Amino acid sequence: MTTTTTDQTTPEITFDSFGLDARIQRALSEQGYTKPTPIQEQAIPVVLQGKDVMGAAQTGTGKTAGFALPIIQRLLPLASASASPARHPVRVLMLTPTRELADQVYDNVARYARFTDLRSTVVFGGVDMNPQTEALRRGVEILVATPGRLLDHVQQKSVNLSQVQMLVLDEADRMLDMGFLPDLQRIINLLPAQRQTLLFSATFSNEIKRLAASYLRQPVTIEVARSNSANENVRQTVFQVEDGHKQGAVVHLLKKRAAEGMSRQCIVFVNSKIGCSRLARHLEREGINAAAIHGDKTQTERMQTLEGFKQGSIDALVATDVAARGLDIPDMPCVINFDLPFSAEDYIHRIGRTGRAGASGDAMSIYVPGDERLLVDIEKLLKRSIPRTPLEGFDPTGAGTRAEENDRRRARTEVRRPRANGDGEEPRARRNDPASSRNAFRPSSDDSFFTRPYEPSAAAVAAQPDVTDNNAAAFGRGRPAPKRQLAALLGGVPRKS
Repeated sequence: MTTTTTDQTTPEITFDSFGLDARIQRALSEQGYTKPTPIQEQAIPVVLQGKDVMGAAQTGTGKTAGFALPIIQRLLPLASASASPARHPVRVLMLTPTRELADQVYDNVARYARFTDLRSTVVFGGVDMNPQTEALRRGVEILVATPGRLLDHVQQKSVNLSQVQMLVLDEADRMLDMGFLPDLQRIINLLPAQRQTLLFSATFSNEIKRLAASYLRQPVTIEVARSNSANENVRQTVFQVEDGHKQGAVVHLLKKRAAEGMSRQCIVFVNSKIGCSRLARHLEREGINAAAIHGDKTQTERMQTLEGFKQGSIDALVATDVAARGLDIPDMPCVINFDLPFSAEDYIHRIGRTGRAGASGDAMSIYVPGDERLLVDIEKLLKRSIPRTPLEGFDPTGAGTRAEENDRRRARTEVRRPRANGDGEEPRARRNDPASSRNAFRPSSDDSFFTRPYEPSAAAVAAQPDVTDNNAAAFGRGRPAPKRQLAALLGGVPRKS
């Protein structure tokens, strides 16, 4: 009996294996792409076949190219060099939950399609609509948008979605579970029923999967790693400090990394907008170049801050979760959770800003005793425990500040306080109410000078005219006697004997 041994070696897959157009290959070569990532390797052939997809992969693994490259390939037969807007209808709609992610996806799409006749643009809020309207009216095949601003353009009739052939929901879990569902449903109602729908994200809960299934037709589910898992290239550490010393701990970590020759550049995540701004100012006072980015910043300020961070002029980017989703900054060495996130899924997205494209990174979290429940939720999602370790070399003596305690108290108030508008100001009536002032004087209960009833002096009594029932009319009907007027003016009313 003869045994035949066959070579089971699988040939290496490259972008040439997908049969992509030479113009797309040229763009990939300029970007330095040679070998597809696992999510790209599995998603590109399925998307090219026109099937609906639910794709889950760890952050930083190239999900954008996984759907953008096959979409461009499928659109090439419809590309036109004509200047007429009618020859460039919107055929692909890509929706993202944040402005920064929308701008980043558009940048990638534009680079992949730069040698083709396909047009693309991006629309998001916080900036002037007129340039966006002009770009839409010139005609685009690929439109990247945030839901709210897209509906603004629909209302102004500057965009027509009746010829959309492919819909992409990037960071789909956030799109479906955080207030975007009504807007998303309105947008889907404007699209043709016969279309290809692609959902991509790093995390998919079972509830989101059931909800997304209503938008897809027999979808192909692609999970290249364990669902809701963190990148193995990221070293996760939790440092336990006493309450009130978190600001000092962040300063210690950043300065320690700089002293050891590592890059000081880092993203520091904070849960509240006011805490974000205050931490950035504290780092500046400690000699660390820092800037804050959160929802109360204008879009121009947010884009300028991100650009400065990418260019290296900013060492510490202090951010809320507006920077946790999809933000791609190459070679990001470090992420620090100043506050543990309220949602365990957000932890995965936060630490996914480092360790991207095969690189390694550090994800450090500051833990205080009150964070136990949040950390347990994160460990349940990761299906692993994260050891709590003390911060070596950190002397908490004097590190805690009254300002940090005020930040925590105001952060809690920020959640409960009613907002009048989106600029973070309190309602006008509350701002003008002296009783709401934090600095309002409160006398001590054991100070008899402030607690005893008002007793006018003998000189004050002698200086007042004798007011009787006969001459009380001289002061007007119902008007109090001068003695009571003076008492009310000075803050008290004399007791009746």
